[in-house]
Amino acid sequence: MQCYVYRASRRADTYVYLPEKDDFSDLPEGVMRALGNLEFALEFELTPERTLAREDPQKVLANLKEQGFHLQFPPPEDERQP
Repeated sequence: MQCYVYRASRRADTYVYLPEKDDFSDLPEGVMRALGNLEFALEFELTPERTLAREDPQKVLANLKEQGFHLQFPPPEDERQP
């Protein structure tokens, strides 16, 4: 599945994954307001075997199929690199 990733302007290290480029129709209005402007960051082919830096690819795929988007939040403070 082709995947499109957007960076949130109001929340540092927060990203939105979408299955269709620039199609924000499945994002709830409250989420859109909280995230601010979404800036295109990258596009890639997402498969269950693909390694992602901070997400489980199978979870991302499931969210894309079930709800039409996936949110990636920053790691908790105790997991961040110094």
